[in-house]
Amino acid sequence: MSMIVLLVILAALALWLVGIYNGLVAGRNGYKNAFAQIDVQLTRRYDLIPNLVETAKGYMKHERETLEAVIQARNSAVSGLAAAKSNPGDAAAMQQLAGADNALTQTLGRLFALSEAYPDLKANQNMMQLSEELTSTENKVAFARQAYNDSVMSYNNRREMFPGSIFANMFAFLPAELLKIESEQKREVPKVQFT
Repeated sequence: MSMIVLLVILAALALWLVGIYNGLVAGRNGYKNAFAQIDVQLTRRYDLIPNLVETAKGYMKHERETLEAVIQARNSAVSGLAAAKSNPGDAAAMQQLAGADNALTQTLGRLFALSEAYPDLKANQNMMQLSEELTSTENKVAFARQAYNDSVMSYNNRREMFPGSIFANMFAFLPAELLKIESEQKREVPKVQFT
């Protein structure tokens, strides 16, 4: 009888430990999936930018430096996204992505500020449509970033709380990094208006 009780206790303990391990795996997979949603939205954003620049090129012939800066910032952001995609949650990759994306947002802001001086550009149907799509995508990026950060927080809580912390250390469940934006100004969605 005591052998059966011991086996039941050992089986319950084993199931409990498996549950902790599986919870850590589910948390890690959850934040990676949430990052994949950021990847989708940022890729869409980055794909819109060359079209935006091409549309503006015809009108802003004397603003070549700004247009080139936008393309360079876009390419840097694409590289940052690729690095982050290869290792979601890695602190260095998240910082690189956030920095590159912030630089892109700033150069886009300069482009839109300059476009105000070109009434024909502001009235261009393609430019208005691209601007609307970019604004919509910015909102989706913000929602995806929030979902990712929530998933990271949940995962990090699981890996840091006892008894999950024991398994996290034993099986190399590394902490995941939030995708942060440095300043309040950068937390705002860029306002894209051509009216």
